[in-house]
Amino acid sequence: MSDQANQLNAAEDIAAAKMKAPERPPMTELERIRHSAAHVLATAILKIWPEAQFAAGPPVENGFYYDVELPHRISPEDFEKIEVEMKKEIKSNHVFERVELSRSDALEMAKRGELGALTARPEPSKFKLDIIQNIPEDEKITIYRNGEFTDLCAGPHVMRTGNIGAFRLTNVASAYYKGDEKNPQLQRIYGTAFKNKTQLDEYFAMLEEAKKRDHRKLGRELQLFTFDDDVGPGLPMWLPRGTAIIEELEKLAKETEFAAGYQRVRTPHIARENLYLTSGHLPYYADSMFPPMVLREVEGDWNRLLNESDQAIRQASDKVRLTLVEQSVLPKKHEGHSFDELGTIIKTARNSGGPIGGLLETLSEASINFGIINSYVGMPVRYYLKAMNCPHHHKLYAAVPRSYRDLPLRLAEYGTNYRYEQSGELFGLMRVRSLQMNDAHIYCTEEQFEEEFNSVNEMYLKYFKLFGIEKYVMRFSTHDPAKLGQKFVDNPELWKKTEEMTRGVLQRSGINYIEVPNEAAFYGPKIDVQVWSAIGREFSIATNQVDFAVPARFGLTYKTRDNTEKTPLCIHRAPLGTHERFIGFLIEHYAGNFPLWLAPEQVRILPIGAEAPLLEYARSIQNELRAHQVRAELDASSDHIKAKIASAEQMKVHTMLVIGNRDMEANAVSVRVHGKGNLGAKPRDEAVKDIRAAIAERRV
Repeated sequence: MSDQANQLNAAEDIAAAKMKAPERPPMTELERIRHSAAHVLATAILKIWPEAQFAAGPPVENGFYYDVELPHRISPEDFEKIEVEMKKEIKSNHVFERVELSRSDALEMAKRGELGALTARPEPSKFKLDIIQNIPEDEKITIYRNGEFTDLCAGPHVMRTGNIGAFRLTNVASAYYKGDEKNPQLQRIYGTAFKNKTQLDEYFAMLEEAKKRDHRKLGRELQLFTFDDDVGPGLPMWLPRGTAIIEELEKLAKETEFAAGYQRVRTPHIARENLYLTSGHLPYYADSMFPPMVLREVEGDWNRLLNESDQAIRQASDKVRLTLVEQSVLPKKHEGHSFDELGTIIKTARNSGGPIGGLLETLSEASINFGIINSYVGMPVRYYLKAMNCPHHHKLYAAVPRSYRDLPLRLAEYGTNYRYEQSGELFGLMRVRSLQMNDAHIYCTEEQFEEEFNSVNEMYLKYFKLFGIEKYVMRFSTHDPAKLGQKFVDNPELWKKTEEMTRGVLQRSGINYIEVPNEAAFYGPKIDVQVWSAIGREFSIATNQVDFAVPARFGLTYKTRDNTEKTPLCIHRAPLGTHERFIGFLIEHYAGNFPLWLAPEQVRILPIGAEAPLLEYARSIQNELRAHQVRAELDASSDHIKAKIASAEQMKVHTMLVIGNRDMEANAVSVRVHGKGNLGAKPRDEAVKDIRAAIAERRV
């Protein structure tokens, strides 16, 4: 399931669980249709299997589901008969009736097995009973009825079952009750619903097209990236053709950011635990980080002190040992400086009663000093793989004294991060454990914030136009005041101020955005960028965050005009997201048919024959193109020209230059473009010039 679907599922669970959740945004018309379809699904299942026990049945991103406990294992083969019963319920056009109940009445209904049921049953409605017991005392309890079916539900629904429109069941999966593996495992029946059959058909046509565009399928076929069990799950490796796309994106980002006044930096892939404790990512983000590497470090003066202390022990113990040998207390061959041996020497000396008190005191003091120093420098140090770049960039800011004249300071890096995604959440390039992020951090004054934040948004819009992204929305995530000090930094004034500043920029710029409560970063409001591919599939590709808290944790300051110190605001931004997620999106957006500037193989030269003069002419064109950094290849095989063209088309090579003897004699080429076919003959110089111009201008 997608991130958004998981969030909606979690919201459904929380609303029916331990604590009172913040008010959820009102359901859209489509969500009400899908929520109502979930109730009709439960009605139909009960008509076939009356013993079914139901848990939760919310609308989700692309449809709805209902969790059910049932001895019969539902399979797709059962969908047809379930859908028949659903159609009967829809045709009956029953009213969705809302009824408010007291807690005691609701509990009694659950005990009689009447909730999530058609009638009273011998077995209680156990999941509904559990949900009721966890609803806060001051929260209203409601049920909804449609025909014979009664369910515990907060709503809302459509007016009647006949308003549901068109629907279809899609798949079945397993899910633990409330997402906890200690709870019973249920069957989760998924479906989707739309206002009418046309929309439903369009949705499934889009899904079929999406299968053809699946980035995992095309990535394998076009030899862009690979995964290997010996390397590890979620750790993509980029083949040469995929690396070409990466380098083009980095070139684009570097050119764009240089023009916008960014400075490039580089940071290591690991850091000590203390860095992330300072930033606040530990312990709160620990589950998403790889386990630490525990090292024992001895550096600099501590190493010298440790060696000197060890030498003092050796000298003192030698003197004590020699004295004890002379007194015949120890044998002549007795040697050793380990703590066990030293303990033996000290114990023997104390029991001997001989004149070695001063030596013994020196040895004991040296041993204590060694133990203290060794215990300190021997303390384990934890290193973590870098899960985010911001703490490192904060340290770079702090490395140099800053003045208001230095701001805004824009530090950019295509940094490699490592995040421990759960194995069940890994999905191609979309959810990985190693990712390269188009990251930057802008340190600015409050007065500079609006201009800087708006400039970042303008950069997004520029990229959208370049990649042909026509539909997008920016999800402006704010905090929940009830969770200050828990999920969010406890500073209500700064939350209010930065949220108002961010909201103002979005409104004045006219950017398409929606506001989403309770999803901000822990240190400030954020914007998640949602885009839609050419076939209407939604992707979350980038983020833009305002940070008013963490710079202060690092002690970041700048000198103001009146020579006082002030903490800067920090804008976290990543317009191109990560290589992995963004390239995954582009593969599906373009269906692997990349524009010339971005194509892994931009040009393939196809001679009609294998005669030496023809190959020499073809190779000269290849050399000319490569001299201008064009990714040009030559098919010098003896295959028939139709086979060469088919091979190039299969690999989605953007431009094919077909060359025969007549082309060679005329110093020309025949141009063929993937997806467009033969464009006819052109003089060689003109063709090369056109190719170079299209790449330089990044034509779509």
